[in-house]
Amino acid sequence: MSILIAKKYVKALTIDSDISKLSQINEDLKLISTAYANDKFKEIIASVDVKANEKVDLINSFIQSQNSTLTNLVKLLSDNKRLNIIPTISSELDKEVSKLTNSYVGVIYSNEKLEDDYVSKLEADFAKKFECKLSLINEICDYDGIKVSIDGLGVEISFAKNIFKAQMIEHILQAV
Repeated sequence: MSILIAKKYVKALTIDSDISKLSQINEDLKLISTAYANDKFKEIIASVDVKANEKVDLINSFIQSQNSTLTNLVKLLSDNKRLNIIPTISSELDKEVSKLTNSYVGVIYSNEKLEDDYVSKLEADFAKKFECKLSLINEICDYDGIKVSIDGLGVEISFAKNIFKAQMIEHILQAV
């Protein structure tokens, strides 16, 4: 439900704003969203003992650029008692800015660090395939193979060793 509400706020932000202004708002919202990871901050925002204007002032203290649009957004969210959806608005605005600038960030999951040249080659190949600007980050995890995930484009490509092995065995058994 909060995603639908956040999308309406993002739509309102994107109507009259240019890309540079949206990018600045996006960066400021990302900064504010990091504060929501702190439990004490979330308690202050949810508290009925703290006045609404004090909550607005606290959130506005994170804003680096004195952007009237963002300040007004925070006031509006406070008036509607929706300050808790700022992280959702931030993630939705990030997706929208990615669409407008045609630049996306993806993650390569693997069980070992990949060489920078290999990551650069994957970036170039996927960017050419999807006709966009792409930046890939190598994340080391326990995945036995390689998986590339680009959320903004809705793309996930994986190659798992155990699946490949099972398919080879099945293919050999069918040939016999």
